[in-house]
Amino acid sequence: MFGIPGKQAVTMTPRASAQISKLMASAGHAGLRIGIKKGGCAGMEYTMEYVDFADPNDEVVEQDGARVMIAPMAQMFLFGTQIDYETTLLESGFKFSNPNVTEACGCGESIKFDESLGAK
Repeated sequence: MFGIPGKQAVTMTPRASAQISKLMASAGHAGLRIGIKKGGCAGMEYTMEYVDFADPNDEVVEQDGARVMIAPMAQMFLFGTQIDYETTLLESGFKFSNPNVTEACGCGESIKFDESLGAK
């Protein structure tokens, strides 16, 4: 919906696509739906959920066997985002490098977007 022809809405690092593929295979789901919701100290939070099928309005991104669906209301906020998967001594999880984020909280769980994108 908000894409540029020939360019994927989001990209995944090899670690992220490997982890998403692993989750898809172990859980038997068609992919992960990525979205955003109001919440957290900065105002918005990312969401991820297993899905068995894509909604007709989802933006579907497939890369190296991994499939993510971007919820319609999140597409303009996630365009240009790179998804990575990091493992450290203390935690492991998906990390979003999103050029549309103007502010993030200290814990990294909550984000804020430029108000011109419509996230007020």
